[in-house]
Amino acid sequence: MCLTYVSTKENAFKLHNNSNTLQIDASDDSICNMNTFYEYEANDIYTRHVREEKADGSGYKMHIHDRCEIYYFIEGEADYLVEGSIYHMKRGSLLVMRPGEVHMAKLLKTGIYERYAINFPISIFDDIDPERRLMSLYSDHALGKQNLYEKPEFESLFEKICGEYTDEYERKISAYGILLEMISRLYEDFKDRSEGEKIIRYSSVSEKILRYVNRHICDDLSISILSKEFYLSRSQIGRLFKRLTGASPWEYITAKRLILAKEMLRKGISAKETAEKCGFGDYSSFYRAYFKMYRESPKNRV
Repeated sequence: MCLTYVSTKENAFKLHNNSNTLQIDASDDSICNMNTFYEYEANDIYTRHVREEKADGSGYKMHIHDRCEIYYFIEGEADYLVEGSIYHMKRGSLLVMRPGEVHMAKLLKTGIYERYAINFPISIFDDIDPERRLMSLYSDHALGKQNLYEKPEFESLFEKICGEYTDEYERKISAYGILLEMISRLYEDFKDRSEGEKIIRYSSVSEKILRYVNRHICDDLSISILSKEFYLSRSQIGRLFKRLTGASPWEYITAKRLILAKEMLRKGISAKETAEKCGFGDYSSFYRAYFKMYRESPKNRV
């Protein structure tokens, strides 16, 4: 059996080795591989702490959010792919990902993999920062650029935000306060930092391809079009995307379009018009892709 630390979204708390201990059937290897899992959601803030003892990376895929993310690496051997850049992780490495920025962990060997992550909307502090100057940390960095910060001193903040509280209201206040502190400190670094970063960069051709795709994300796009535009074979385009993003070209394009679609639906644009504007050839293909990614009908967003 394995012991998992969890929390419900409605009433977050850690389960301990007592009457509240959660024991899971050891036959479920995928669950027992994850020795520690903690999550907490307070209105707009979603926090999690995950430690896997025998992670091999087989279940990790490219993913994309419509929210901001702060990712903090604790232990393991891994690189992190963000829109064509590869960041090598070490204890204290912190990544910021803007909404719509594709990212994926790439483990270098099987073993322990431990990290924290926080997701929140870019509007979270609009009441105190209506100009969103703090959020320029997210909005003003180019895709796959200036994501990495070395912040070992932040580990205590993550421990606190995932700590034990007897008062749920106190937990919520603490979560918002800690997040504001993190973003404020990262914003100061973002203003002061130089353009150079210690990352592995791909060739300029690779960067041009990703920029092209993002500029034309709602236009007619296919591997054949990219192949002709950049004088590469279809197989070369496919391999390049796999290295850059961890996904196929079509998976990348579809994910980007769906993020845009979700925002359009949120603004009240009809599902049919959204499908057309986001580059989907027909509504049925849009519906299937949207439901697969979000597990809900696009009409539910209208």
